[in-house]
Amino acid sequence: MSTCPSGRRADWPIVTSRLVLRPPCDADAEAIFRRYAADPQVLRYVGWPRHAGVEDTRQFLEFSRSAWRRWPVGPLLMEDRASGELIGSTGLDFETPYRAATGYVLARDRWGQGFASEALAAMVELARQHRVARLYALCHSAHDASRRVLARGGFALEGILRRHTVFPNLGTPEPQDVCCYSRSI
Repeated sequence: MSTCPSGRRADWPIVTSRLVLRPPCDADAEAIFRRYAADPQVLRYVGWPRHAGVEDTRQFLEFSRSAWRRWPVGPLLMEDRASGELIGSTGLDFETPYRAATGYVLARDRWGQGFASEALAAMVELARQHRVARLYALCHSAHDASRRVLARGGFALEGILRRHTVFPNLGTPEPQDVCCYSRSI
């Protein structure tokens, strides 16, 4: 047992066959920045801007603490269970006690190895434990790899939300179409 960022005791970390999922802490800033938060290819289809410096990553850590203070779960880091290396992030983003969003971002050297699917399955189970009735994920309509992960994870495509989200790393200020996937828990 460890203390999560909210100060509450919780069963952290979550351990899967190849991943360790845990709340981020201040000491993770450099690794987050280096492994994925500054990589334009990794962040092409995410809804937050690429981190220009570690200070941006520290602001993410403050956002994370805020989420953990308000909800039972927030952002989580993914570590490779075998090596201990930080490889990405996932988590639950609660909107209400019964509705949450999820997603994932992986360092480029870990793409195509099934880590996103494994993290997604862990988020489904975590949502079930916290009695989330509706778990959903949004992804850019052109992000085929993410769409495949969500479909394999049992998420159903509900539809396309037209001109819904600005993706700051695509270099256009225009809102883009996103696919809305959901899963009843």
